Amino acid sequence: MENSPLKYKHALFLNPYVDCNANSTMKLFPPVGLEYVATAAKGLAEKVTLLDLRHEEELSRPDKLMDFIRSGVDIVCVAIGWDRQLKEIYALISLIPAGVRVVVGGYTATEKVEELFRDCPRIDIIVRGEGEETIKEILIGMPLENILGLSYRKNGAVVHNANRPLPGVDAIAFPDRALRHNKYYLMLNGIDVMNLKFDAVLSARGCPHNCKFCTFSLNPLGQKRNYAPRSNQSVVDELEGLEAKVVLFSDDNFFANPGRAEEICDLLIARKIKKRFIAQARLEVARYPRLLEKMVKAGFKVLLIGIESPHDRILAQMNKGFTSATVRQAFSVLKKYPIYYHGYFIYGNIGETEEEMLYISQFAKEIGVDSITLNKLRIEKFSPLKALAENTPGYHVTESGALYSDEFPHSRLKKIGRKLRFSFYTPSRFMKMLGKNIFVVRFFTVREVAQLIIMFPRLIASAINREIQRGRLADSLKRTFVSNT
Repeated sequence: MENSPLKYKHALFLNPYVDCNANSTMKLFPPVGLEYVATAAKGLAEKVTLLDLRHEEELSRPDKLMDFIRSGVDIVCVAIGWDRQLKEIYALISLIPAGVRVVVGGYTATEKVEELFRDCPRIDIIVRGEGEETIKEILIGMPLENILGLSYRKNGAVVHNANRPLPGVDAIAFPDRALRHNKYYLMLNGIDVMNLKFDAVLSARGCPHNCKFCTFSLNPLGQKRNYAPRSNQSVVDELEGLEAKVVLFSDDNFFANPGRAEEICDLLIARKIKKRFIAQARLEVARYPRLLEKMVKAGFKVLLIGIESPHDRILAQMNKGFTSATVRQAFSVLKKYPIYYHGYFIYGNIGETEEEMLYISQFAKEIGVDSITLNKLRIEKFSPLKALAENTPGYHVTESGALYSDEFPHSRLKKIGRKLRFSFYTPSRFMKMLGKNIFVVRFFTVREVAQLIIMFPRLIASAINREIQRGRLADSLKRTFVSNT
């Protein structure tokens, strides 16, 4: 197509994270943010390719990926949404052949614009904030100085254009799943054990709440993304077209507007859309029994709830808007419904004692949460807690946002986190989790459980083989032999 008016022949959209853990839940769901941007690019380059390196065994090798890029790719768009594996991502980007334009975007790319340009000279352009409109203007060849929300190199310096206004969400096309190279299944040791396909849907952007530790309702420019929902019809139309049996709502809080959530449940029930839904929620959902009843009928199986702390002082510090008594009251209601509840907790808060941290697992058991995730407190660039951390004697914030103190250095916080996990996740806890998912919530069907049982010997053999390959089993057997002799 020599006479094509399109500036770029082949645009590659790349999720650069390579997850080495074969059983990681991070591999269950697609990179939805990148998929939105890649979908916006359709028709503006002769060819658009989307690669998720978590699932590309061959192309996750740098040499193979560079061979692919040399085969005709002339612009590479890399999503840097998290601050993990940054050195590896920089190393990968540095290998991209000269003459290929390199664009990066995503939460961390926006937050760390100066650092990325400094530490990765191969980056040409950084898209700040939401990128659907920005990528269109890059691909059609608009002069860089005229593109809002852009930072770029010019004559040895970095130029930052003005911020781009946040667009209305209904103007943004939802992702084209046909761009995917792979499907997202529940995998154990690299084996698809249940033929259970996963997907994710974003029904709204932003959050109406203002928790001090959280910056997800802000974009990395410090702009607050006000709660902006898509139309109910649009959301249900997207859900109806999905092949996946399990769908995660990626919203900060799917139930921010209870009336809207109830209407979506009504549409799902009326259209007889049979899927299993996972959604993030706040404790306030317990105030709406009619909504909870409809959620169960519509297929909501798992709620992910940010509880954060069992201590009123810390909850107030975070501006959570509830107390520990509120948490207990909410779960006394929530436990009446056949839904699996996963709670998020933060430890290592400013002024928190070790005793207070260790109480988290006990509190989680007391309220009846089914499983938990434990995170150390992080202080992001625009977090309202940043000033408090900097002004509290003995507390320090690393360049990556990790908080520690003279009394609780990283090593001590790591040990506390390990104690918390072992205290909560006992063998009986795992049995309860499995039992609830099978018999109460019915997240897994009888057929899927039967398939898992059939595959169990293969899973054991695969796990043993994996350990042997890593040398861990051999080392363990050697240590056991030495200690017994």
